[in-house]
Amino acid sequence: STRESIIGFYLFIYLAKSIKMKPIHILLVEDDELDVIEITRSLDKLNLLYQLTHARNGEDALDILENGSVFGAGELPDITLVDLNMHKMNGLEFLEQVRSKEKWKHLKCFVITTSSETAERTAAAALGVSGYIVKPLKLHTRSNMDALNLVIDLMNISKED
Repeated sequence: STRESIIGFYLFIYLAKSIKMKPIHILLVEDDELDVIEITRSLDKLNLLYQLTHARNGEDALDILENGSVFGAGELPDITLVDLNMHKMNGLEFLEQVRSKEKWKHLKCFVITTSSETAERTAAAALGVSGYIVKPLKLHTRSNMDALNLVIDLMNISKED
């Protein structure tokens, strides 16, 4: 039943939080400061141990990925949250660049956008995104399955020493 699923989900979160974990490294590619604040608040509500690195557009995000020092020598983010509508380099252009490089093809990328356009959703899916989340980001809304998948991915990330 739905009630049992919800109880199981919260039990899963409780157990996962009780295990000592390394921080989850999240790269947020977003040009709107209010959206950055909202996303940060949503992540904080989950009581996850995470490190958020913010890039204002796709070009800045590519620089961060290329440099890598933010996450540790040679490390990449565990999760990348990408807005589609940005100046300089938009989210789809960023994703095209990411998927064109062998060293970044495996990155878990979630699109976060105010757009629910079918063409953008199709283009993002063709670029191998892990999920498509329409803002505002509501991690506890049952109807937003992509957001739920993001939570599950965040909780299931295993970090190798």
